[in-house]
Amino acid sequence: MKRGSLLFLCLLLLFGVLLPVFVTADEVTENLESRILESFDPETRTTDWYVRGSKFITEDYPKITYADAWPEALFGRNRDENELQVLGVNAKFDRMGYNYLEFIPVKEGEDGELEANPIPIPGRAKQIDLWIWGSMYDYYMEVHISDYRGVVWVIHLGSINYRGWRNLRADIPHYIPQSETYVPHRQGLALEKLVLWTKPTERVADFYMYIDQIKILTDMFESRFDGDDLTWPEKMEEMWGEE
Repeated sequence: MKRGSLLFLCLLLLFGVLLPVFVTADEVTENLESRILESFDPETRTTDWYVRGSKFITEDYPKITYADAWPEALFGRNRDENELQVLGVNAKFDRMGYNYLEFIPVKEGEDGELEANPIPIPGRAKQIDLWIWGSMYDYYMEVHISDYRGVVWVIHLGSINYRGWRNLRADIPHYIPQSETYVPHRQGLALEKLVLWTKPTERVADFYMYIDQIKILTDMFESRFDGDDLTWPEKMEEMWGEE
């Protein structure tokens, strides 16, 4: 009786150790890749951008441009000015406070009006970063991303109270869902917009800022199974059309 109990206990321990390994093997396998979501460069620009201000934005502002510039820490000093660009913004607000600027990816709709054009994020995103040129104003930046259910999450990137180009980055919280039980399991995120906030004690009369290279670190690994090609987007479009 004692030997039987001991054998049963050993089997429980054996399966208790091995079973989680089998079950979670796919979850712990990773293939991390760095992907650029937006470069702002003429040849590789992902989308058009629209910038709008909050309630107290000064009339005729903000103004935007694609400037021939780049972070030297990223690309070096000597480059062809025609091949690299950044998104530049000049803004004013009529009063101090928690004002904000929204940087929204857009496209032209069928009616000729601009509409939101969220940028798809491939894989299971781990980290997001971008380059921002600051000029010592006490402002801070957020990234807004949406999950497959349409829920929008706000990720704090940090302050731009510094001088010149700097890379700001943030981890994608684990509680933001990027998969579900049903096939296809992986459900990607999308970049909805960037938001710049001003602090109530900081001047807002006239300022400039520049943004470059929005990038992610993402896990592109996906377990294969018989028939997984029926979940591939290009295959779905071929069989069922855009809808």
